[in-house]
Amino acid sequence: MRERIVLTALGVPALAPVRAAASVDELVTLARRVPPTIVLLDAHLPTPGPVEAIRRLRAVPSQSTVVMLAVPGDEIALDRAIALGARGYLAPDVGRAELAAVAAHILASPGIPGAPGAVPHDGLTAHGHGAVASAPTPVVTRVELPAQATGRDEVSLTKREVEVLVGMSNGRSNAQIGQELFLSEDTIKTHARRLFRKLGAADRAQAVAIGLRKGLIR
Repeated sequence: MRERIVLTALGVPALAPVRAAASVDELVTLARRVPPTIVLLDAHLPTPGPVEAIRRLRAVPSQSTVVMLAVPGDEIALDRAIALGARGYLAPDVGRAELAAVAAHILASPGIPGAPGAVPHDGLTAHGHGAVASAPTPVVTRVELPAQATGRDEVSLTKREVEVLVGMSNGRSNAQIGQELFLSEDTIKTHARRLFRKLGAADRAQAVAIGLRKGLIR
């Protein structure tokens, strides 16, 4: 499973760089070297297990956010992990579009530890065979796309709208995208509203997921 989730995370620019750990000790060592913003932690991480991993991560001077990788039957471990501060969960078979949407939502969430500027972007993963880390929100659950977002209808975005969408997929705030494109934040917000309407998206997380699924961004 570790190889699969690492490959998925590598396909999400906002999570770069992605690192993987095979044990709690390795996870904590990597986190001490370069604090990650998001840690994808397998509920089946070998002894001493994911709960102990979270306890040790809390002792590391960082603002890492833990998102569990869990399946039905993992409720006890998941409840204990969330009680210790994990933000929520994703299924181990999470796809690139969904992971990118979660990352975009997390990195753009104001007032959430681990947002851009708080700590370096970095990804770490921990599974039953290891760990993966990357970037954070209040409780992270599965990101659902609106029904119209999954269709095959062609969507025509302007060059500028695509540039704004790419910025969102990389975890940039509206202000940061504006700086990169030499545009005001209000102008970026205008482009964002237009591309949301064209994509049928409610927010930037859905917009990024839809953009990836439709091949508008990579």
